[in-house]
Amino acid sequence: MFKRRSKRTNHKVKFFIFLHPKAFSLFLLMLVLISCASSQKKEELFEPEAWLARADRLIEQGEFQEARNLLLEVKNRDTTMKFGPRAQLKIAESYIKEEEPELGIEEYRKFLREFPDHTYASYAQYQIAQLYFQDIRGPERGYGAAKKALEEFERLKKLYPRNPYREIIDLKIEKCREVIAAYEFMVGMFYFKKGSYRAAKGRFEGLIKNFPDYKNMPEVLYHLWKSYLGLGEKELAKDTFTKLITKYPDSKEAKKAKKESKDDLLN
Repeated sequence: MFKRRSKRTNHKVKFFIFLHPKAFSLFLLMLVLISCASSQKKEELFEPEAWLARADRLIEQGEFQEARNLLLEVKNRDTTMKFGPRAQLKIAESYIKEEEPELGIEEYRKFLREFPDHTYASYAQYQIAQLYFQDIRGPERGYGAAKKALEEFERLKKLYPRNPYREIIDLKIEKCREVIAAYEFMVGMFYFKKGSYRAAKGRFEGLIKNFPDYKNMPEVLYHLWKSYLGLGEKELAKDTFTKLITKYPDSKEAKKAKKESKDDLLN
């Protein structure tokens, strides 16, 4: 009974389509509109807070690329400028968690290019400087990192003078300068021991000019004095000697220089 009724119904539909082609076109158009409306409803199910939280969980689970895909989706679909910046910061942080600091730095730089006036701009700039700072491993291996960290900390102070890291930045800048100065002294000593006094002189003079607060300044002055003597530049040697024994009279370098100068006079 059900099959016969279905058959008659099918015939009626075919008959209706045959006699009313315009009505059938309208029917197809309605189906397309319904499908589009359904897709639009799916597009409207954008829940940025939930997606950001899910991305955090994925990062904690080590699913870094999946997390970044989700964060990019948040960033691309956000029209309020409320969630996109947060997503970009989390992308940078995901690379740090993945132990890819260079990629993390690039993403922080991208944040600063896209959102230079954002509330978290000083945070992004601080993270860049801090990542370089964490890579300092002493004068020999940490010179490059210290130089980059110094540049980034100084940029932070210049661009964001009211940043919330003011109290610790100066201490970190001091550490960077100390490492760079120690490296310059180490290179100067390398040339000095080889007898390359002109190259040594250049390093020592630059160190005195750029890092006048270097903690081992008596050593620098002493070896600069010896370099001038080695080059036969007696007036400069005399000025440096005077500066050493006047500014640092109690240092072992000053005492050593005095003894050596007396010995030279006696010979």
